[in-house]
Amino acid sequence: MGSHVTGWRRLNVGVIGGGIGGMSVAIALRRAGHEVTIYEKADFAGEVGASVSCAANGTRWLHEWDVDVARGDPVVLKKLINRDWKTGEPVSVYDLDDYEARWGHVYNMFHRQYMHRMLKDAALQDTGKGAPAMLVVNHACEAIDLASGVITFRNGATAQHELIVGADGIGSVVRGCLGITPAKRPADSSCLHANVDTQQAVAAGLVDYSQDAALEYWGGQEGTFDKIVLSPCNGGKLLSYYCFFPRAKGDYVNQSWSDSADRPVEELLGPYPNLDANVRLHLAIGKEIRPWRLWVHEPYPYLFRGAVCLLGDAGHPMMPHQSQGACMAIEDAAALGILFGPRYFQGDIDEALAVYNAIRLPRATRVQQAAAKAAYNINERIGFSANKSTATYKVEDEKRVLTIEEMNAYDMYKDIEEQLAAQRGELFTANFIKGLPIGLELPSGAVVGKDFFP
Repeated sequence: MGSHVTGWRRLNVGVIGGGIGGMSVAIALRRAGHEVTIYEKADFAGEVGASVSCAANGTRWLHEWDVDVARGDPVVLKKLINRDWKTGEPVSVYDLDDYEARWGHVYNMFHRQYMHRMLKDAALQDTGKGAPAMLVVNHACEAIDLASGVITFRNGATAQHELIVGADGIGSVVRGCLGITPAKRPADSSCLHANVDTQQAVAAGLVDYSQDAALEYWGGQEGTFDKIVLSPCNGGKLLSYYCFFPRAKGDYVNQSWSDSADRPVEELLGPYPNLDANVRLHLAIGKEIRPWRLWVHEPYPYLFRGAVCLLGDAGHPMMPHQSQGACMAIEDAAALGILFGPRYFQGDIDEALAVYNAIRLPRATRVQQAAAKAAYNINERIGFSANKSTATYKVEDEKRVLTIEEMNAYDMYKDIEEQLAAQRGELFTANFIKGLPIGLELPSGAVVGKDFFP
């Protein structure tokens, strides 16, 4: 596989996995002019579960790809609110009123099913730039011959592609084909997820949190693993709750919501006897109560071998505490779309994937490590990390916290150009370092290129 020729050429691309990451990269590579086939192990490429956060660094690519974002029925977030565990009074608030003006795009909150449908439509529909991607279901990847690009599926079928993208999630088979064995451990926290119907809550006389249009957190300030995260989706019609507690209070063996039965509401309420009564009343009418097994993965050594690369959770699984998992998969997809687009791709797959590895692994690893810190200290979370005046503010290293500025001021084109110049022995003269503008001052007072290096 791999080729050292000059001049853009159309590739036959195979994408393993039909989830959010797989559909995103299918759109990006379709828009770049390539022929894309998506292989999904299930009998349909579906996504079930809860809300998905899509900040400006993810939303910008949806617009660049001409995705019909309204079809995802999002909530546009206006605030991040951290509340006192017992009283519900705000402890730390990060206002997003000027978010779109600063970063060019809004902060969307989607329901996973709606977001997936939105992306699937954009990948497969006849209209829009590029040839529609093909979706092949009931094809679970079993092995990949890295030399020939032949994929063998569990059903006995085979397929050959010039470029293969492994977007098959945290339990990735493609990752194993690349010789990567995850170094992982169970997280110190467990999670139960529940959905609450806003109309039902209001009819019962409960607080209408949908009116806040906010990501809301209870707890997380005391260095413990007790934390509730509320995110509205479906235009505010559904309230999605993530309920974290120490693993000693309950452990679960499965890693997803889609293949597990609902848990009893008593189990959901059990770890939280002193929780804000308003939230307990919401959880008491919760539905689709599902466990989520959390793992802490050490960064992987690389994201590609030959002409096979990893994307999203297959390449950099992370804890959910920075709300950046989907955005990192979308950024991965965007990077591949740019690198294999007419502007930069000169026919050399090895070169393009080397640059992909060089730009994506450090950025995703930074978010991955920051997410692990935010698991037990909400002040490390993007947004709250800038609220230094909060009475309970304490972080490991103020000049290294992850910030909205670092995430949203990032220019992927400049990052790619810098790394391509290094690959090609050319001079890079733009005033950027790893995609961030040199001289950018972060909320901590650190300045990019002076005392902060991404």
